[in-house]
Amino acid sequence: RGKAIGITVTAVYIGLSVGPLVGGVLTQYFGWRSVFVVSTALGVPAIYFAIWKLNSEWYGAPGEKLDVLGSLLYAAAVTLVVYGFSSLPASESFWEIVAGLVLILVFIKWELKVARPVFNVELFTNRSFAFSSLAALINYSATFAVTFLLSLYLQYIKGFDPRTAGLILVSQPIMMAAFSPFAGRLSDRIEARKVASIGMAVTSIGLFGMTILGSDTPIGYIIGDLLLLGFGFALFSSPNMNAIMSSVEPKFYGLASGAVAAMRLLGQMLSMGLATLVFSLHIGRVKITPEHYPAFLRSVNAAFTIFAVICLFGIIASLARGRTSNETARGPENRDES
Repeated sequence: RGKAIGITVTAVYIGLSVGPLVGGVLTQYFGWRSVFVVSTALGVPAIYFAIWKLNSEWYGAPGEKLDVLGSLLYAAAVTLVVYGFSSLPASESFWEIVAGLVLILVFIKWELKVARPVFNVELFTNRSFAFSSLAALINYSATFAVTFLLSLYLQYIKGFDPRTAGLILVSQPIMMAAFSPFAGRLSDRIEARKVASIGMAVTSIGLFGMTILGSDTPIGYIIGDLLLLGFGFALFSSPNMNAIMSSVEPKFYGLASGAVAAMRLLGQMLSMGLATLVFSLHIGRVKITPEHYPAFLRSVNAAFTIFAVICLFGIIASLARGRTSNETARGPENRDES
């Protein structure tokens, strides 16, 4: 399983490798709106081929009903929380976040009693699954905004154009793509929790390395740190996903994958929300001009410090999951048997 997951993750990171470079070129020559045009042009055929080629894969049990209310509650909750974080530190954003969190509690209560939940909350009674998912949430919370922060830093402080900035940033996902298959195979031989925890530790070191960025920081140092971050994330991602899928029975694979996707979304949202909040507190809602560069640098350093500390808690969560194996895999239906 680890080898297959590693190959899948590699495909994802190849896309991430191409993204910053293509995005930089499009932004420089055609404007930032062109990025969305190209994404749509590529996304529509991808949806078509997925439906055409994977039709039998998502054909579920006939007669089962979709949890419509649960889906609506989840969509509304995530929308409110995401919008609230994006509006920080505006006063109304606090109430939007609170309303979103309340809806999440209502959603959880509903999912616990509905016959066919869209999100099986009881999976989180499985310790290995719960802590592996928490580790994924923390990892995305600590790393998703890295590209955003460095893109601004490279353009404002270093004076690079979007294309060159994208070319520099591509070093991180290239490292991820190169080592994800190795990490996946390694997690088949060595306890996945150990490999993933080492990956989280390496990522934390890389984030701490970004806390000293200044106007005179060599580009070689930045690229080296990006490579270190990419290596750490590769060591974490495939083994962590392997641990998650090994902690549940095969019939729960779809639900487990969906839960991990939710953790990823929440982590990405929290990461960007924290970065936005730090910028708002240090700079405010102003255009970044040369006179604001010192405050901008302080914001970048503060954000990376926060992310590095968050990643330290991720190491704890990763280690706390315990041992996982295919032989001991279990789901919510038999969680009390062991």
